[in-house]
Amino acid sequence: MSKRLTCSEVLDIIMQPDPSSELQDEILSSASDTTDSGESDPDLDVAPSSSSLDSTEGEEDSVDPGSGWIGKNGEVWYSTNMETTPFLQPARGVTPGPTRYAIARVQSVDSVFNLFFTEEMIDLIVSMTNLHGRRTMRNWTVVDSTDLHAYMGLLILAGVYKSRGESTRCLWDDRSGRAIFRATMSLSRFHEISKALRFDDKLQRPARRRDDKLAPIRSLWEMWTHRLPLLFNPGKDVTVDEQLVPFKGRCSFRQYMPKKTAKYGLKIWVTADVATSYAWRCDIYLGKIGNAAEVGQGKRVAMEMTEGLQGVTVTCDNFFTTYSLAQELLRKKIALVGTIRKNKPELPPNLVQAKGRPALSSVFAFTKNTTAVSYVPKRGRNVLLISTRHREAVVMEGPKKKPEIIADYNRCKGGVDNLDKVVGTYSCRRRTNRWPQALFFNMVDVSAYNAFVIFTAVDPTWNQAKLFRRRLFLEELGNSLVSAAILRRERLPRAPVAAALVREIQSPAAVPQDVNPQTPADTSSSEVKRGTCKCCTVQKKRTFSTCIRCGGHICKEHQVVCCKSCWND
Repeated sequence: MSKRLTCSEVLDIIMQPDPSSELQDEILSSASDTTDSGESDPDLDVAPSSSSLDSTEGEEDSVDPGSGWIGKNGEVWYSTNMETTPFLQPARGVTPGPTRYAIARVQSVDSVFNLFFTEEMIDLIVSMTNLHGRRTMRNWTVVDSTDLHAYMGLLILAGVYKSRGESTRCLWDDRSGRAIFRATMSLSRFHEISKALRFDDKLQRPARRRDDKLAPIRSLWEMWTHRLPLLFNPGKDVTVDEQLVPFKGRCSFRQYMPKKTAKYGLKIWVTADVATSYAWRCDIYLGKIGNAAEVGQGKRVAMEMTEGLQGVTVTCDNFFTTYSLAQELLRKKIALVGTIRKNKPELPPNLVQAKGRPALSSVFAFTKNTTAVSYVPKRGRNVLLISTRHREAVVMEGPKKKPEIIADYNRCKGGVDNLDKVVGTYSCRRRTNRWPQALFFNMVDVSAYNAFVIFTAVDPTWNQAKLFRRRLFLEELGNSLVSAAILRRERLPRAPVAAALVREIQSPAAVPQDVNPQTPADTSSSEVKRGTCKCCTVQKKRTFSTCIRCGGHICKEHQVVCCKSCWND
């Protein structure tokens, strides 16, 4: 009986340039034996013919993906990463953290906050508020930048005391309220500013509103969003997600999001740094354009929100993630990690189908620069993710056997969610029926948090041992913003506690009466020591300048210029 040959032996015999007649007889006899016995050898069944061997010569290492690895749109995937190129992290070109522009201007808590609300923005709000106040109120008192800063400071302090749901009348109450509110301004004045607060000319708004739904606050919004990327460089991981500003009033682009806590409000696209949750870019969603729904909205938003970034990894959910988005971001030297919906046509059937698969199992698929994974956390549930950063089938050790792609996604997906949490903890928003004012409150909240991130990055030792640094920062920021209004207040409040607070703040700034102006203090010594400003109440600034009357140290903020004639008087 002739010996049966294996597939490799048959191929070696066939590929011989001049096979001997004995070998040919041996091949034919072995093939006839298998035919006669009725048994089929799988190696022989898939053995290629001589013509097919000639056409595939030199391509023996190529991998046939099979029908289960081809998506509906024709995208070819492979079960191994033999065709996948290694991932190389592109160079960033910038240092993560505050920019040089921001570091050079950080001097105090309020100076960081003023980087987000510049003088130009404050002047715009002041001018539009005064314009509306004169038109609508008979006895309108002009608002200046000091009043507006004091108004914003009281909003921040109300958030620090978690008085968002508390009535303003209670905040100004003699017994249950806080003395800082009555010491800064009266309750009626606070209501006047809140009522007249505007960001554009209302009479010119209808013409602009036909083309722009954001016309009531467009100028301020663009100036504010332009400042965000100028002050901070995000780290290697960023998150693109949506933020909901709570609002239930009338608004043409108000959104309903059942998964959010507030459910109704203004939707804002946000790009946030994962390490710090710094809001690097914001863009508000103004609803549909016309009656037709936008196709590929998630891809468009993700591309716009990552404009200017390079060498980072973007994490987003299945609203944004598509295979085409991953390829577009790669051309911009940006990697993508995100969940993807299973109805996407580029996914292969082997990933989409999870029926019959055991729990905690993972199936990987690869292209030249993308990795997809299907993970079954429990029977009947399938989680799909794609990544252009991961190029290998790595499963983490542990009881749940999660793939490395899912572990990195869980670590980076909460950048914007954490921003919502920290902003909501000490939010300054008050109840209002006007959506521009609700958006302005959110701008103050985000600016205060971004200022905290920059300030602690510049001075890491500031209250380093305390766990409530952000509350201390907000409290110091609020007190600093209202201090100028308290210092210039002429009439004392009726409440004894508030009046005592005003006297305490104003007393260091009062000029002593027993000092002879003709005999100024001797400050001409060869060595002037550095001291603490006698007029600073919130943050004691160190300075070399001294008062020419009393000789006390005084910073530039509390110096007053006086001419010679007024000095002699």
